[in-house]
Amino acid sequence: MKILVGVGDPTSSQSTLRALAAQFSAKDTEVRILNAVAPMIYFAPPEMAVDYGPELDDRLEQAEKWVKEIAQSLTAMGFRVTTDVEQGDVREVILDAAKAWPADLILIGSHGTSGVQRFLLGSVAEFVAHHADCSVQIVRSAAAG
Repeated sequence: MKILVGVGDPTSSQSTLRALAAQFSAKDTEVRILNAVAPMIYFAPPEMAVDYGPELDDRLEQAEKWVKEIAQSLTAMGFRVTTDVEQGDVREVILDAAKAWPADLILIGSHGTSGVQRFLLGSVAEFVAHHADCSVQIVRSAAAG
């Protein structure tokens, strides 16, 4: 089975990784760890590239470090693991990666947002679940309640 695991920050991804380890046999599972880094949105002069910024470079570097740490941990458990960090709209990056790989399952965490925050920001997990070409499992993080 090929499982695409969408991870965000280290804290919110722990529940998703525990679910993966608990539910799937390492010998039968190929895992792709994906961290999608959304471009920074700020007002800049028109001559400045949209994706420019040392802050974005720092975020991409941190994401690379984080997915490598996850991969080492899962490899030690016996999983076959690849990693990827991509820049773009998180929802679209996950869907495109799952389709291109192609994944049998997308495993993604939920931050448990509700109310105005969910209305304004939307839910990545909900969007992915509604638009994916494969099965999607949403793991509610312990912090979400």
